[in-house]
Amino acid sequence: MRTGGPQVRSRELTRVPALALCHRDGRVREAALEQVAGHPDLLPLLVVRTADWAGPVRTRARDLLPGLLAAVGPEDLVPLTALALRLSRRRRGGFAHETLTAFLRSVRPAVLEPLLVSPDRATRRIAYGLVVEHGLLPADRLARAAAADEDVVVQRLCADAALGRAPTLDDVILPLVRSRHPAARSAGVTALRRAGRHDDARPFLTDRSGLVRACARYVLRQGGTEPLPLYRALCADPADHGIPAWAPLGLAECGEPADAALLWPLTGHPVPSVRARAVAGLRLLGRIDLDRLRPLLDDPAPAVAREAATTLLPWAGSLPEDWLLSRVTGDRGPAHTRRTAFRLVRARGGIAELRAAVALLDGPDRALATLAVTAIQQWVPPQGGHHDPAELDALLDRCTHLFSVHALLSLRWRAGLTGPSGTGGETATAGGPEAAADPEAACAAATARGPGPVPGAGTGSVSGAGPGSGDGGIPAPSRRARVGAAIRAWIRRRKA
Repeated sequence: MRTGGPQVRSRELTRVPALALCHRDGRVREAALEQVAGHPDLLPLLVVRTADWAGPVRTRARDLLPGLLAAVGPEDLVPLTALALRLSRRRRGGFAHETLTAFLRSVRPAVLEPLLVSPDRATRRIAYGLVVEHGLLPADRLARAAAADEDVVVQRLCADAALGRAPTLDDVILPLVRSRHPAARSAGVTALRRAGRHDDARPFLTDRSGLVRACARYVLRQGGTEPLPLYRALCADPADHGIPAWAPLGLAECGEPADAALLWPLTGHPVPSVRARAVAGLRLLGRIDLDRLRPLLDDPAPAVAREAATTLLPWAGSLPEDWLLSRVTGDRGPAHTRRTAFRLVRARGGIAELRAAVALLDGPDRALATLAVTAIQQWVPPQGGHHDPAELDALLDRCTHLFSVHALLSLRWRAGLTGPSGTGGETATAGGPEAAADPEAACAAATARGPGPVPGAGTGSVSGAGPGSGDGGIPAPSRRARVGAAIRAWIRRRKA
């Protein structure tokens, strides 16, 4: 039913107040507000009307809201609070937020309980903020909330409040250090210093979170224990299967470049997670040996291959092109090897990136083919012309379906190819070197000349040719595109 249609009479709207509250006529909306008191389920619409664009409707809704909130049950406050918080982002939406916050400050603690477990993150934040402000929950309850809640803001708020009230109690510290959330664990580990339990921080030297590891090192140093020898002892035996997975990275975080001698043997550790953290530690220490890292790209563990690729990225241009392409296009290797190798090929750029991406388009790995499409569309032609124009022309001809006509023409110009697709990569001559290096300048020149052949395109590619022309030529940009290119070229010259 359309609320504004002529078929909806005023008496029908009075029987359906929800529709009346959404009517386009402000007078109808204002009259419908009087029926909210008898229909508690309409209270959300009343909250929305407090931000109405019509002044009389907005004023009346704001007059009614405080009195109606007192009759709302605790469970009904949860959706109302979430609505008011979102409504506060509007231009006139702050009133509902302020009114509801003032109301929640005056209610009994039991009324806030449903808000503390609301699935809405913003609702939990405001509820825990009020609880902490008024001291409505004991320290152990706040610690358990910090350990269990998914929101990092709630975690830090409750952890700080709990530790501020009882910083040495096991009921507060233990839930925090056992939490799966790094923010809560780091707060609990830091609290060990205030409790005088410095040695209890040792197990957290190899925590999976870097924040927790840093807090553990701080607590140990405050107790007079240097963490570096502990890390070195953990990583001393590369044949030890019990090395904690994060010990190599912890060693690199507080170690010296000489500690790389302990990490290199761990790159051959039988546990994949230890190998991966050892590679990450070497990267952190800046001790990179390309010849020793290259074999790790073929590691059967995806985590190790990813860390090796991340470490090799700055030196992607120094890696043998054939070695990388054989891993990208090979069918025998695992999928993660092809992906990490393609990541390095993309960092290398140039014609090698286009070769690899085009080869992956028809491959069996569709996820990698999707990455290849993105790589082709973002490909930047190499500068200097150190490539075979015929090969480049053939590669671009295999991926013409990924570009619009103008985008493909612009890409071919930037690559120094001005002949029609499939002509063997005819280089720019008729437009001069500027036409090949700057397609926008060429478009600007085409605009000045008016309709006519595209420079270097021959007779088979004319301004009026369409994508389906029988001669296979690439049509020139439209007049709108050429004018836009001319304007951008003029702006660039002005800035220069």
